[in-house]
Amino acid sequence: MTNADLKPHAGARPHPRPVSASRETSSKQHSSQRTWRYAAAGLSASLVGLGLARFSYTPLIPALIAAKWFSASDVVYLGAANLAGYLAGALAARSVASRIGAVRALRAMMLLATLSFFASSSPVSFTWFFAWRFLSGLTGGIIMVLAASVILPHTSAARRGIVGGVIFAGVGLGVAASGTLVPLLLQQGLQQSWYGLGVLSALLTLASWWNWPAEAKSDTPLSQTKPRQTSAIAGTLLIQYGLNAVALVPHMVFIVDFVARGLGQGIAAGSRYWVLYGLGAIVGPLVTGHLGDRAGFGPALRAALLIEAAAVLLPTVSTAPLSLIVSSLVVGGFTPGIVPLVLGRIHELVPHSAEQQRATWSHATTSFALFQAAAAYGFSWIYAQTGGDYPVLFALGGGAVGLALAIDLALALATRKA
Repeated sequence: MTNADLKPHAGARPHPRPVSASRETSSKQHSSQRTWRYAAAGLSASLVGLGLARFSYTPLIPALIAAKWFSASDVVYLGAANLAGYLAGALAARSVASRIGAVRALRAMMLLATLSFFASSSPVSFTWFFAWRFLSGLTGGIIMVLAASVILPHTSAARRGIVGGVIFAGVGLGVAASGTLVPLLLQQGLQQSWYGLGVLSALLTLASWWNWPAEAKSDTPLSQTKPRQTSAIAGTLLIQYGLNAVALVPHMVFIVDFVARGLGQGIAAGSRYWVLYGLGAIVGPLVTGHLGDRAGFGPALRAALLIEAAAVLLPTVSTAPLSLIVSSLVVGGFTPGIVPLVLGRIHELVPHSAEQQRATWSHATTSFALFQAAAAYGFSWIYAQTGGDYPVLFALGGGAVGLALAIDLALALATRKA
């Protein structure tokens, strides 16, 4: 073989390395890493402001009463303070974000939630404790409105569902922690339990501090296609989301008591179903978010409402262990799992305006908070009036989500005819 044979033929161009393709791949990897960093920050925020600040209070109630910090009636009002604060936070979120910026608001709310745990470590007075329970609810309402609306505009449409699922998996982690971590902390004492929750919240706040987007995504010009129709569908979605909140209340409030006293199986058995509820809540938003990405958020939401209705109604048909396991897991999954579906649906209906998406999501969160608070008090009243008729509560919850599904189907039919 001669040296000439080793040289490239005259006129032949060597194949250059595809620099642009390499850069594109590197850019995509960087963008993906950045997206998951944002999602991790959102998960931390929902875990602190929604998961721990709300759900960790439930297993602390018996200890608060036993330690004579508060009476049984006072404890109920303190629990209601968190719901009231959540509603106030949902209403105030956009105003707070416009004044100090959404990312600063999120950081501030995580700090405030952390402070609320330490402030609750001593029974200074009922008013003191009520104020901090209210503020802990306020942080949850603001985080619920702002976290996803800050992150999702930086997320590709193909990943919007799963990223939303990751963000709100923090709610499920909080439910699971309320059934596992809090009992362990209580072994060290009531005051130490509040300290432990405060330290965990502080670590999550610190870990997420630099992982939020540096800036808000600016709006692109609004599309003017069928604005009235979109507005009507979005308005209906708010009602469906509120009805879904009603459907979740029987399991969220009564499932442990139903098993423990209603079925006579004891508190330990009831607590096991609460842990199952929490496990479902961790996995639920990941599954529903992925389903929304694959099938579209409209069809995925419709399927979710159908499955949820069956799961809520299941205890009225059968109280066999398998039925209660399935019902607890599925309803637990939809407690946070409905959130990425509704968020994704809002982004489908309002595709070109981040500000309008935030406004619609804020209204949806307010609707959820209102319906949930009304259902919690209404179902408690019905429970008292019926002498503890649990199946009636599950039937009403199933009817609420069934109505949400019927509204969705009727609107789809009317839209198709139009």
